[in-house]
Amino acid sequence: MQQTIPRPRLLNQIEACIANSPATVLLGARQVGKTTLAHMVAANCRDHHFFDLERAAGREALTQTPELTLEDCSELVVIDEVQRLPSLFEVLRPLCDIPDRRSVYLLLGSASPDLVRGVSETLAGRALFVRIAGFSVDEVGEDNQDRLWLQGGFPRAYLSETPKDTWRWLESFVQTFLERDIPQLGIRIPSESLRRFWVMMAHYHGQIWNASELGRSLSVSPGTANRYRDILAGTFLIRVLPPWFENIGKRQTKSPKIYLRDSGLLHWLLGIDSIQNLRSHPRYGASWEGYALEQVLTLSGERESYYWRTQRGAELDLLLFRKGHRYGFEFKCSDAPGVTKSMHIALRDLGLERIWIIYPGKDRYRLHKRIEALPLRQIYEACSDILKT
Repeated sequence: MQQTIPRPRLLNQIEACIANSPATVLLGARQVGKTTLAHMVAANCRDHHFFDLERAAGREALTQTPELTLEDCSELVVIDEVQRLPSLFEVLRPLCDIPDRRSVYLLLGSASPDLVRGVSETLAGRALFVRIAGFSVDEVGEDNQDRLWLQGGFPRAYLSETPKDTWRWLESFVQTFLERDIPQLGIRIPSESLRRFWVMMAHYHGQIWNASELGRSLSVSPGTANRYRDILAGTFLIRVLPPWFENIGKRQTKSPKIYLRDSGLLHWLLGIDSIQNLRSHPRYGASWEGYALEQVLTLSGERESYYWRTQRGAELDLLLFRKGHRYGFEFKCSDAPGVTKSMHIALRDLGLERIWIIYPGKDRYRLHKRIEALPLRQIYEACSDILKT
């Protein structure tokens, strides 16, 4: 297995943002490849400066005299783990407004609430955002679809020589996140409590959020369950997919659905270590749903993405609003998926342009004038013109 994976789609997106904004912010989970991408971008610049705020030297340089230090820099300035020094946002604001400024700023962060709030308050109109996920099918190649599904998109996990090496790395990732990363964010909760919640979330993957039920299972209050959920969502480890509801004369679900963003991490938490074990596991279908959903959102972006469900059972796994149209996605882990009653209801009630049924097979075929079965490996060529960011 090769030890590097080209990521041209992301690199082009980052470089386009840098060319059009004084500050670009890369947001994503720890170890998802932000720093590697930043080095790739820097390699194309005549001059660059790199500050890693996890290292003492980087923090010291931008703590004592940050304005003077940054004023002396030219071309590209990269600041990694910027959420560790939120006071920098106040320093960056006037630097971004200098008419003849010599630098552009590439900020890397792995915790969204503080980082986004800080940027929104101090760099409004000056910063563009790029969401960084793990590897995607178009990056690793369609022949590696199952490997990516099983081992997940974290570069170190996916590129490990054996599944055993992948599980060892994921175990270390979880331990480091709980024992080091969370305290560094100023969050004071017992690591074992959050670990138990995380494992519980793996078993609830793909289900509708119910704080009371989760709280009872863990012997904590609904408020505490919501707080734990927000921590994992704010560090890009789970996805809280909001519901869509409108006045269609039917009662609709108004609670979000929960997914672990990385399928490899989901499988590690569930104790699944091979494709064979995955196919016989009760969460097989839910695993495919979350994996395929993340692949679609990696291509389309996360804006205006929802699920839809009525109290009588009609549902749509993913609803996207793009260019004035509505598109639906269903994720079916079967050899030859067909049309369901729910799909017809969704087409009619939501006014969908079309529905794609994303499945793990190889053949693309039409089931209805507005419903098509589509292999995941073809999602980028089939939908990129409609869904590309």
